[in-house]
Amino acid sequence: MSTPPQKIFFILNCDWLFTLSELRLMIKLTLLFFKAPLVQGQDSWRVTYSSLQICAYKGSTVEMNCTFTYPERTKGEVNSLQKTFWLRKDGFYYKDVETVSEYSGRVKNICDENKCTLRITNLRETDSTVYRFGFITNKDSYHGRPGVTLSVTDLQVKVSRPYKALLFQCLSGLSSQTSYIWFRNGQKFKHSTSSYYPPEQLLQTDSYSCALSGHEKCPSPPVCDMYLSGIYAPKLPSVSVSPSAEIVEGSSVTLTCSSDANPAPEYTWFKKNNNQPLSREAQLVFNSIKSSDSGEFSCKAENDLGKPTYKWISIDVKYAPKLPSVSVSPSAEIVEGSSVTLTCSSDANPAANYTWFKEDEDSPTASGQIFTISNFSADHSGRYYCEAQNTRGRHNSTVHLTVLSGKLHTQLRSD
Repeated sequence: MSTPPQKIFFILNCDWLFTLSELRLMIKLTLLFFKAPLVQGQDSWRVTYSSLQICAYKGSTVEMNCTFTYPERTKGEVNSLQKTFWLRKDGFYYKDVETVSEYSGRVKNICDENKCTLRITNLRETDSTVYRFGFITNKDSYHGRPGVTLSVTDLQVKVSRPYKALLFQCLSGLSSQTSYIWFRNGQKFKHSTSSYYPPEQLLQTDSYSCALSGHEKCPSPPVCDMYLSGIYAPKLPSVSVSPSAEIVEGSSVTLTCSSDANPAPEYTWFKKNNNQPLSREAQLVFNSIKSSDSGEFSCKAENDLGKPTYKWISIDVKYAPKLPSVSVSPSAEIVEGSSVTLTCSSDANPAANYTWFKEDEDSPTASGQIFTISNFSADHSGRYYCEAQNTRGRHNSTVHLTVLSGKLHTQLRSD
């Protein structure tokens, strides 16, 4: 006859006795309690996030949503809400996003009763971190864990056609990244480098995106129907000038170039007979244009899909006459009774008109660029003024003619 098994008792806190089977059951129940989700009543401190992981694109806007509750009373006294805020993880610490200078003008905490939203605009890669919502009452403060993890990606798919083959490239600011995941219609289908040659015939419903390996939940924006909707080299550019009226020296002038292309083209501006680029933007801006800026300018539009296209435009800068120069001919020694020719010239646009005046005489002595005095004598001595004039202004130069001992002497002066 076998002896019945003996019961082994355990003493806890010197008060209770448990058998081994009873102790095992108690441990199981305890573990189940700690594994079960903690359900808090309306009188508890709580923050609930609508999403704990968010992926967004650089430059876009993101919103993080949550609800919160707190006890109506704490230690018998009424709880009243004083402030709500959002914290961002910065190393080992959390900071109020509205006090961080990098978020100035980009963040807004929007609350309606017990629902709050953090909105961040113009997202930057440095915005990637953990965000927690918190609030303060007149009795206590609380912030909800674990928070929302935001990942900001600058990934984009660039489409080109080198060597007549369609090429997708996954562009990222992480130049050291070598492994990528490619998605078709949202489904992962290929591990590859940053470059992928898709089949030449794409379905109209196809879309492609990419992600860094290990970050599949944060892919690039999809490239949809690029092949069938058409990717093509730049068309002949159109060029405009502003202002469209007469261009005057010293004014601000803008040349604008535009071309239809997919992907969007890059622009480069050149001046004729000068291979150095003046601008690599769609606009070429002269803040204070000079007379020397007159000439022909070309806009080059190009992408990866074909030969660049060019468009020329001429600009003509108008300006008042520069300081005139006066010459006397013949330049050698001239004796009384000889013929003397005075010539006036000035750089101007439009071309200047010339008028000659003699000092102390009201009426012009002559008009035209050249003034000839036949049979020069002492009576012709005096100051002669050459005035160059156009629609933009006027300028003078003076020549002093005198006869001494029967010979002509000249003295030039500019006003």
